[in-house]
Amino acid sequence: MNYQYNEQFAAATRQFADTAARIGQLTLDNAHKAFGLQLATLEENAEAAFSFFGEAAEIRDMDGFKTLLPKGVQIARENVERTLSAGQEVFGATVKTNEAIAQIARAQLETATAKAQAAAETVTAQATKPATKRR
Repeated sequence: MNYQYNEQFAAATRQFADTAARIGQLTLDNAHKAFGLQLATLEENAEAAFSFFGEAAEIRDMDGFKTLLPKGVQIARENVERTLSAGQEVFGATVKTNEAIAQIARAQLETATAKAQAAAETVTAQATKPATKRR
């Protein structure tokens, strides 16, 4: 009887460990994608800004600054757009990852509920057998 409980506990522990590993892998994959996307966006934004500062350093007169100002505004706008777009992509990927984790948790809960219900039915059936024999 003790062996049966140990085996059930070991099976539940293995199942929990497998589930935790899957959830951990999903989370790490999402973090890897998010970090890579944000790093690429930062790189593009920095490249555009340093290019602009390089052009600004070469200007020697007021007319050059007048022509450079609209370009600076354009670069700033593009940087903000890239940053927002990357943030939206990261948010979307995180939502999808959380949905996948919720699906795994839901499946585990349904499996545990089915097992508990089957065990309860077995115990109920065993409990009613001796009661009918006594009569």
